Amino acid sequence: MTEQSYLEDSSVRRFEATVERSLSDPPRVVLDRTQFYPEGGGQPADHGTLTAAGETWNVTNVQKRDTIYHELDGEAPPGGTRVTGDLDWERREAHMRYHTAQHLLSALLLAAYDAPTRGNQLYADRARIDVEHGRFDEDDLATIEARMNDLVDDGRPVRWYTMGREAAEARLDTDRTRIDLLPDSITELRIVEVGAPGEEPRGQVDGPGEGDVYDRTACAGTHVTDTAAVGTVSVTGRETGGSDRERLHFELE
Repeated sequence: MTEQSYLEDSSVRRFEATVERSLSDPPRVVLDRTQFYPEGGGQPADHGTLTAAGETWNVTNVQKRDTIYHELDGEAPPGGTRVTGDLDWERREAHMRYHTAQHLLSALLLAAYDAPTRGNQLYADRARIDVEHGRFDEDDLATIEARMNDLVDDGRPVRWYTMGREAAEARLDTDRTRIDLLPDSITELRIVEVGAPGEEPRGQVDGPGEGDVYDRTACAGTHVTDTAAVGTVSVTGRETGGSDRERLHFELE
């Protein structure tokens, strides 16, 4: 099984790995470790390149099934090849900023409007979130945008850690962490939390923070380590997604 190095440190742009399996139709490889994020949880797959012995392959898609597959734009290098992976950093960084913003927005909508998140989709230049709520009006949208930018300006720390499911269900607020939405087969959870302004630490930590935690969610995505890195938030619109379901669209500067 590929070591998912992106779960530990989302800031790594280049890494070394060994090809464990080489496949065709489409050309793809399985690596012993990777910093490429596979599509999932509303976050698109990373793109970038693999390089070995002067030859370069574009990584056009990354998918997690029984393991993580890196799809390439040419005949895949054979098993045993030592490769250098380089992420398309502009794309990854945008996904990290949008994913962190989505966590802030989910926490805000739950606390202020009792509107739990039911889905989301991120892109490199925009995002949307689906929540259970009757209808947001224009005043609501203006308030949400202002409060989101306050959270960004706070410079709150973002950190993550792993925790056994039983321990998480006993210790953490399952309404906020949304553990109940995960399949029972997932017994080890990765928790992402947003803390209080000026608080440390950031990035990978050993366990839950003890201070004022603004959000705490089970998530396997990549994130920035400080809400200030999200940038200015603009709520660009809303639409009705059915009975008691609203979809909000937002963009980052």
